[in-house]
Amino acid sequence: MKALVYTAPNEVVYRDEPQPSHAAGEVVIRVEAVGICGSDMHAYHGHDPRRVPPLILGHELAGIVVDGPGAGRRVTVNPLITCGTCGYCRQGRDNLCANRTMIGMTRPGAFAELVATAAASVVDLPPDMGTREAALTEPAATALHAIHLAARASMRPLAEGRALVLGGGAIGMLATLLLSHHGVRDVTVGEVNALRRRSLADATRATVYDPGTKRADDNAFDLVIDAVGAKATRHAALAAVKPGGVVMHIGLADWASEIDMRKLTLAEITLIGTYTYATADLRAAARALHDGAFGDLAWVDERPLSDGAAAFRDLHEGRSAAAKIVLRP
Repeated sequence: MKALVYTAPNEVVYRDEPQPSHAAGEVVIRVEAVGICGSDMHAYHGHDPRRVPPLILGHELAGIVVDGPGAGRRVTVNPLITCGTCGYCRQGRDNLCANRTMIGMTRPGAFAELVATAAASVVDLPPDMGTREAALTEPAATALHAIHLAARASMRPLAEGRALVLGGGAIGMLATLLLSHHGVRDVTVGEVNALRRRSLADATRATVYDPGTKRADDNAFDLVIDAVGAKATRHAALAAVKPGGVVMHIGLADWASEIDMRKLTLAEITLIGTYTYATADLRAAARALHDGAFGDLAWVDERPLSDGAAAFRDLHEGRSAAAKIVLRP
């Protein structure tokens, strides 16, 4: 089969790879579309020691089961393969399973014509769901999970307050669209890439600004979503959130930095870290995408998998206006 293989930092190669076979309890999926995630870019840059080349990356997929239980089903997958028996799995919080593995990280991923994964990780899609929408289920679930946690932690409904999103990549874009869908009328997005700022302005009703030339107002937002997770955005998030507000930390661009613990304490800020989603969030995200909660997704860029190396270079060099590039095998 053809696959896009991460072979060294800043290098992915489109080449022939052995076809996967499924073990007991697994399925093989023919990939219809697969998105490039920020974590794939992190690996591409050589910054993720968990992803060791040569490795087929990719975990945001939609496809059809061709071998194993339920052949013929049109599906997306939870890329996390969990034990199903630990306390977190039994609580439905399988994203926290300590025994988890992951396609595109610890085993071959979906930048390929075929991918094998656990049958228990498969999530059925609405039969008439478009391929573009289906391929965005995984990142949409990340945004949905984060906003659910934020709503649970907020003292008042999110729609009553102001929201700031730092980062206009896929998660920032999807979070912005979902906040609007939930009735938040005052959303501001900070994005350094001028091409993406234009895309955000076209696709959303948010106020968009360049953090390189302007900073958000201090103590002004009830909810701040850090969809970058860098030292600078962590500082910006803590500065911008109102006393009593919520900071939702999604991104992992930098692994560690100091934050303003004095404000966090004296202003009773709720700081929440969020990792991926539960399987229930994937099902909910698929339904929300199908029902139009995230709009028409015209901002998504679709390309052949054979052009994947160029897509990675465009993202690396900031030449893509699209918050998400989806590859089609």
